[in-house]
Amino acid sequence: MIFGEKLKTERSKKGWSQEELAAKLYVSRQSVSKWENGQNYPGIEIIIKISDLFEVTIDELLRSDEELTKTVIQESKRLAYPRLKFTVDVLFLAGAAMLVIKLVVLLLNKFASTDIALIGGSFLWNFTPLFLMIGAGVASDTLKKKYKQD
Repeated sequence: MIFGEKLKTERSKKGWSQEELAAKLYVSRQSVSKWENGQNYPGIEIIIKISDLFEVTIDELLRSDEELTKTVIQESKRLAYPRLKFTVDVLFLAGAAMLVIKLVVLLLNKFASTDIALIGGSFLWNFTPLFLMIGAGVASDTLKKKYKQD
């Protein structure tokens, strides 16, 4: 049974109209109609709400329709990618910030005759920015390739 048929069957068992189901899901009646007719699919948040309303597992809803399963997988990847990309970008920027701080301190010590010491030792300030920036660059490229294929 495809998702639309399953949704219509479960809605009918409860004796609800499309309008009543739409109100419970905070969507329009037209959205429910499109889902039932197979013209469109709900997002994962709505699928979870439908699962709760009809007391069926999400697996029952997703496995009932191969196209819906593909849609949900693609949606979850689109949601995951920006978060991962943001994390990688933050790591890169942290490495760049450490590098800039080190250069500023070195220039101040050399030209302003100050004696500012960097806390954490030279290994931390020499290699951590390098590892963060290279690691983030590799991770960013890997993410781009992974999500481009899918």
